[in-house]
Order: sequence, then structure tokens, then C-alpha cells
Amino acid sequence: MTDELLIRLDGVAGVISLNRPKAIHALTLGMCQGMMETLSQWAGDAAVKAVILDHSEGRGFCSGGDINLLRQSALTDEGVSGRKFFFDEYRLNHQLFTYDKPVVAFMDGITMGGGVGISQPAKYRVATENTRFAMPETGIGLFPDVGGGWYLSRLDGRVGQFLALTGARLKGEECLWAGLATHYLPSEALEEAKKRIAAGHEIAGVLSALAVTPPVPQIARNAGAIRKHFAFDALEEVLSSLEGDDSEWAAKELATLRTKSPQACKVSLRQLAESGKLETFAQNMAMEYRIGSRVLVLPDFAEGVRAVIVDKDHAPKWNPATPEGVSDEMLDAIFAPLPTEEEWKPL
Repeated sequence: MTDELLIRLDGVAGVISLNRPKAIHALTLGMCQGMMETLSQWAGDAAVKAVILDHSEGRGFCSGGDINLLRQSALTDEGVSGRKFFFDEYRLNHQLFTYDKPVVAFMDGITMGGGVGISQPAKYRVATENTRFAMPETGIGLFPDVGGGWYLSRLDGRVGQFLALTGARLKGEECLWAGLATHYLPSEALEEAKKRIAAGHEIAGVLSALAVTPPVPQIARNAGAIRKHFAFDALEEVLSSLEGDDSEWAAKELATLRTKSPQACKVSLRQLAESGKLETFAQNMAMEYRIGSRVLVLPDFAEGVRAVIVDKDHAPKWNPATPEGVSDEMLDAIFAPLPTEEEWKPL
């Protein structure tokens, strides 16, 4: 088992603490595999009544997946090791989604990408004043994977489409407003919450007792504009709608969208539209694995990571450079089924 996870039993709770503080606990393949193994063991252990997911120290719960591994895979092994990472990470996402015992995820701090993938399946999702939630993948040529298609497509008022395209960061109170968190607790109350859960107290009652009234969510002020401008499944229509609005908010969001990968934005909109029609989370993950397998080795991903994470010049050269350059045929190829033996399957 990896030292990037701290695993222990505390009373009736199994506790998994992410432990890569220098990387804001970004998930490695070993972490995903270690969590799956642990969850499988606890599933058959009658002494474990609940699972707690948190982080060991630092300013974030989980900043995402192992982007450096994925980029190196795209550049050096034609995506083989990257696809292996996605395959197992998505299995972990599905295992958490279907887990029989209640999972409590403490989203205290940065919760992005892969961190969303392991917290959203939890029955109880706790936000705090430190929470910074985002799915920022379109900025690096990816898409909101790890189950993002399922969760975002099911939010009210087209908030999911807004988050998927813009990568907007939500505070804890905004997560509660959107339904991405179930409870809002002050960070100083988290240790007491964990202690009571471990002692066997009823989880919903514990969290409700320690919850506080959050600040007014800023995003609520723009809910009408989000519903209006992000009502479309075609990127060109979203952009056109924002262009027709002379408000400061619309100008800001339009400027943000113009920095994102047009391919990634179009993929994301189709992903959410398709996911909304699916009946099971497993179907969603199979779809996301198909998408991930393809976009991993397309030019925008390696270029996006170069611009945002490696060189930090924030000047990616997207290919195609415009929404119009991303054809329906390109999207069809990204979403097409894989050969049967390569398709994603749950544990």
C-alpha cells in the first residue's frame, strides 16, 4: 500500500486520508488502487459502518489527478499509461458511487477534478469556508471527467454547463446552493464531526447539529443569466448569447470562454447532453473513458498542460483554434465506442 494514503480504523469509521500535501493531494494511480483495495476490504467488514474521506494536511482536499503522468503518456507512450490511469480512477469513482456503506467526504479546501470524482459519489459531502470547488479541465484541453458528466448534467438551471465550460470556482456556500455539497460546516468543527461519526452517532444528525448558516452564495445573483446564456448545447449559441448581453458579468464569462479549448468545450457540452439521457453511472463512466482515451492523445491536452502547468505562459495554441473548426465528425470520432476488449468496465 502507498504512503500517499493514510488508512486507519477509528471506532466504527474507516478513514482514508489523502497524503500528497506538496501536490495538494492530487491522485496517483497507486492512490486510486489503494483506495479501491481498502474499500473492497471494508465492504465485507461488519465493524466498519461508515467511511470518511479527508486529507492529511495543507490547503486542499484534492486538486485533481496526476496531470504530469497523463501529459508524459500523451507525449511518450501514445496514451497507454494515461488510459490505465483513467481506467482505474474511473473504477474507483464507480466503486464509491455504488458503495453500500455511507461515505462522508470532507471537501475542506481545494476540491477539483479528481477530487470532485471521489467526493461527489459520497452520500454526505461537507463544504467549509475553505472549499474551492471546480472542474477546470477545458482550460487544459480535457473535459469534466471522473463522473462530471453525470453530476453536472443533473444540476438545476444549467449550472453544470456553466461550470463545465468556464471552470468557475465555487466557494463552500455556492456548493451547498448548487447541491454539490450536502452540508456546510465551519472548518473548526470538522474534527468534532469526525469524532462523533467514529463514535457511531447518526451521520446526518451529526452534520446537521454542527452545520452553520453559510454566507449568501454569490452565484445565486447570476442564476438567471446562467440559465439564459448557457441554455444551449451548441458552443456557438452560448457564445452568441453572451455576446448579446452588455453586462460586465457576460463580458467576463465570454472572455473566459475564449481562453478555453474549443474542442474541449464542444466535447463537454455533448458529454453533458449525452449523460443526461443515461440510466446508470456505469454507462456514464464507459462514455467518459471513450472520450478520455481519445482526447488524451489529441494536440490540445499536451498543449494545454504545457501552457497552464509546465511553462505557465497561459497562451495555449489550440488546434482547432475556433469553435467552427471543431466539426461534428471530430466529435463523433471522440465519442465512438472502443473495440469491445478495450471498453471500460466496473470492478
